[in-house]
Amino acid sequence: MQIANGVPDDAHAVHADSGLYIWLICLVAALGGLLFGYDWVVIGGAKIFYETYFGIHDPAMSGWLMSAALVGCIAGAAMAGKLADRFGRRAVLIVSAAVFLICALGTAWADGAGTFATFRIIGGLGIGLASSISPLYIAEVSPAAHRGRFVAINQFTIVVGVLLAQLVNLSIARPVPPGLDAHALLQSWNVQHGWRWMFLSGGVPAVLFFVFAMVMPESPRWLSRRGRHDEAERVLMKIGGGAYARASLAAIRTVQDSTSGVRATWRDLLDRRVRPVAVIGVTLAVFQQWCGINVIFNYAQDIFASAGFDINEGLRSIVATGSVNLLFTLLALVLVDRWGRRKLMLIGAGGLFAVYLLIGGAYALHLLGLPVLLLVLAAIAIYATTLAPVTWVLLSEIFPDRIRAQAIAMSVFCLWTACFVLTYTFPWLNTHLGPAGSFWLYGLICGAGFLFVLRRVPETAGIPLEVLEARLERRTDVR
Repeated sequence: MQIANGVPDDAHAVHADSGLYIWLICLVAALGGLLFGYDWVVIGGAKIFYETYFGIHDPAMSGWLMSAALVGCIAGAAMAGKLADRFGRRAVLIVSAAVFLICALGTAWADGAGTFATFRIIGGLGIGLASSISPLYIAEVSPAAHRGRFVAINQFTIVVGVLLAQLVNLSIARPVPPGLDAHALLQSWNVQHGWRWMFLSGGVPAVLFFVFAMVMPESPRWLSRRGRHDEAERVLMKIGGGAYARASLAAIRTVQDSTSGVRATWRDLLDRRVRPVAVIGVTLAVFQQWCGINVIFNYAQDIFASAGFDINEGLRSIVATGSVNLLFTLLALVLVDRWGRRKLMLIGAGGLFAVYLLIGGAYALHLLGLPVLLLVLAAIAIYATTLAPVTWVLLSEIFPDRIRAQAIAMSVFCLWTACFVLTYTFPWLNTHLGPAGSFWLYGLICGAGFLFVLRRVPETAGIPLEVLEARLERRTDVR
């Protein structure tokens, strides 16, 4: 095993007998991503039914119920870093699993819009915690040469959760006869019971996540920072063997000893050596949301209805978006370490810019139905291969060890704040700008994102976290 800059060259570590172990613990951590994806998207297929049940007609109230979870996401992300530094990464993931279960039960039995929104906020807490800590944990246990692939597993499980929610919605919802009037729709099984089962089904993966998280190991980097070096070495040995564990722990301790006794605070993110990286992290997090793709998932029924699809066709089209999302996320697992982060981000921003212009044009020219569906699927394919997984990978890599949890939490806080703005404003934008104008606006944002990545985002593929930290703090060009 080669040693460079005090850090092991672990390019072949995961090919050892312990390779299965690292896969298993990463998959357990990534169950937080699955629940994130499920809870985030299940509402899209249930929207027309619970809105009919609660008598929601005001666009502002509709936007609030759709975006209420984001209030919890923001709060969860804000507290995730401090909780993870104090109690450990594993403990926060266990709490998030319990919160997901409470959300599933409470939302399913909601008797009014206020109760529904309250439990959606509680579920958002779980999303905020899991979306911050799952990629952080995976990055801290992964060998550098394959870190992108392992962190991208979290995005893969998010996508699995998205597709699972869409399939559950489709299997639970009974066919709606064409031309059904409002009173008949209100009395239908979908409105009276179906949407409740859609949310309740999320309790099953929540229980599994809770059970498996109880037996997963703690992050070796967190253990080492807490002085529990023997425990950290045992975890590293299971990941890559004895030589890998000794070399990795030596490198980790070298970096941590330089900041021993210094507690990370939010003010540290403004340090002149960290500030440029913090700007990159926050901008990428906001861009991942403002690129507009989550509008397609959250308001899929509305988008397909505006393109001429009825309720049944809309539900089937939603499943098509989830299937494409899953297939192209698998492609991302292959490309993220092979092509690198920066190239994929540029492809994603540029590709969405072009597709959104075409979607807007299709609406403007009334080329609805199949053309809109195909363009939406193309946008999802581009996003799933690029911006969706790579943003999480970069956020897990670019920050220094001692403030990594806080910095990721800050970035995810900004991500969910941006998502709240995106989700809450779409009904207004759709009303005043129309579908064409809305997608053209998102296209302009993608164009701006392309320029930012081109000028500011470094390449991080294959670089050990400790080496990457040193290079970025010295402002070394890592492209």
